[in-house]
Amino acid sequence: MNRREYMQGIAGLVGAVALTRSAAAADGPGSPSSAPMIAGPDPNTKTPTYKAPKGAVDSHCHIFGPQSLYPYVAKRSYTPPEAPLSKFRELHRKIGIERAVIVNPTVHGFDNRPVTDAIAQGNGNYRGLANVNDRMTDRELEDLARAGIKGCRFIFIQRLKATPDMTVFDRTVQRIGHLGWHVDLYLQATALEAWEPRLRALPVDYVLDHMALVNAAEGLEQPGFKKLLALLASDHKCHVKIIGPERISKAGKPFHDAIPFARKIIETAPDRVIWGTDWPHPNVKIMPNDGDLVDMIPLYAPDPALQHKLLVENPDRLFGFAKA
Repeated sequence: MNRREYMQGIAGLVGAVALTRSAAAADGPGSPSSAPMIAGPDPNTKTPTYKAPKGAVDSHCHIFGPQSLYPYVAKRSYTPPEAPLSKFRELHRKIGIERAVIVNPTVHGFDNRPVTDAIAQGNGNYRGLANVNDRMTDRELEDLARAGIKGCRFIFIQRLKATPDMTVFDRTVQRIGHLGWHVDLYLQATALEAWEPRLRALPVDYVLDHMALVNAAEGLEQPGFKKLLALLASDHKCHVKIIGPERISKAGKPFHDAIPFARKIIETAPDRVIWGTDWPHPNVKIMPNDGDLVDMIPLYAPDPALQHKLLVENPDRLFGFAKA
């Protein structure tokens, strides 16, 4: 074990200790039997035809469990099959992606150990996004930052029953700036009109997940998508993730009706767009194959220089990989 690996391991342990206490404080009693089981990922991952450039980053993916180490919280809206670090690594070997940003899912609540422990074992190839609350001390947030966390995520999707308290949200974004973090927002395009003043006033960078869940059936001129492009063009704090074509597509597989939206987003701000798989794809109506998702990359960005921005340069800058 070299010095960097040793320090990463220590950081992961520190984060685990700190967040175990926060998780225990945050999770109340509840019956896990009421949370429906969802489908797992396609187990037959295809080997993609497209070869990603060296250093490519999957900028949005998850780890679930194992529950023997990282129990799901009782109060949750769904129950996923386990998708542990071993399967996570297997997936990335198959699709030819070297690095990743692990986003802690809601089923693990405020226990961020699934992410920090994976980062500690990642030889510098992983970063993470945490779930945080206002019970966490500044020291706990700093421990997370030392463990490789680069931002925190807030979900504003009603069906996930996880809409945050806006007072907590406002207080949190004020607290994370000195850590160099950004805020990741799972927010629908139809809400952007109301959200615009708050987004423009944020003191930190923000990333809109899943292409802001635009509805592909409503076309490029739909008000929510036009607002998304306007924000991206004029607010240099704004970044967008090209992930989840299966979530915005109305035509179904191979989800090609999502391509014009991704292309327009990339065209608008090629230096502030990143790509990810969203593996293992929780709560989707049609399960994609991750090999097929990789093969969509050159359809989104036909120019190899743009592909390199999307997969390497932009995530390097946003998640601090180049500083490792």
